[in-house]
Amino acid sequence: MRVGAFILAAQFPGQGQGEALHRAVRSAEVAEEAGLDDVWLAEHHFVPYGVCPNAVTLAALLLGRTRRIGVGTAVSVLPTQHPVALGEQAALLHLTSDGRFTLGVGRGGPWVDLEVFGSGLAAYDHGFPESLDLLMRWLREPRVGAQGERYAFREVAVVPRPAEALTDPDESGPPGPPVVVACTSASSVRTAAERGLPMLLGMHCGDEEKAEMVALWRSAALEAGRDGDEVAAAGHVSAGVVQVADARKAATETLTKAMPGWLQQGLGAHVTVDGRYRAMRDPLAYTELLCGLHPVGPPQLCADRLAATSERTGITRFALLVEGSGDLAATEENVRRLGAEVLPQLG
Repeated sequence: MRVGAFILAAQFPGQGQGEALHRAVRSAEVAEEAGLDDVWLAEHHFVPYGVCPNAVTLAALLLGRTRRIGVGTAVSVLPTQHPVALGEQAALLHLTSDGRFTLGVGRGGPWVDLEVFGSGLAAYDHGFPESLDLLMRWLREPRVGAQGERYAFREVAVVPRPAEALTDPDESGPPGPPVVVACTSASSVRTAAERGLPMLLGMHCGDEEKAEMVALWRSAALEAGRDGDEVAAAGHVSAGVVQVADARKAATETLTKAMPGWLQQGLGAHVTVDGRYRAMRDPLAYTELLCGLHPVGPPQLCADRLAATSERTGITRFALLVEGSGDLAATEENVRRLGAEVLPQLG
């Protein structure tokens, strides 16, 4: 089992953006010290829900500040970026970090980002598969050209090539950085499965829904002709929330005091590109839902919850939001307790 910290650089009410970013960087450093396996970095634009606008850039900083821990994006929003540019950045981090980088990509939302970056609503509505295929070709082939609806260019050399790593590539898979795809619908599950790419499943989903998505991914991958061993070894990632405390009541109170204000401010700031209405979850009810779904409470409860999710879904990789308190000292303590008191119970 691999347990990692999910870091949004969340800006809580009354905090500055620099404060949120400092907590994000410090959380990642403490995660390595505490023995966690990974840190996963979110990406958002123009909203205090998360003030990191480029997860790959922050990943580069953290890879330079750490020595052992894996660093991944959760996720880099593909419709607002050129797949080749993102592929070049991913290859660079893969080569210079001895393979510690994982590229997570997603479709994002119908936000004003699409207008600001000039990609347009079409990139969100139906352009994701083309972008994903171009990205994967860039990460796997020596030369790439394109003749698609959105991207068309002559064949060029891939520089730097991910396969040029100094260490031998993992024999169980292709050379280059691992890629995961954020999935929130049956359509996105099939998109990932047909390409043999593992999923990142959101923290709003319970074990039953995640198990259903894993089952759908497995059947779709086999229907697409994917090898059975490849399907069985898929490294899906489950996102969640963690708050470790001596008692469950104390852990839930920490989150219910801080997270609703952040969610109200952060989610409420999203603006759709075409003016469509997007209903926002009730912040307190959503916080309570997350507390019920995920490892929130004493160390033994947290370990049992992670083990139960793994047993029910078959997922063995976790990205757990650690900054739900909104406080730097409390976040550091949460990460340290996760490493010292929860991980040893997971074997």
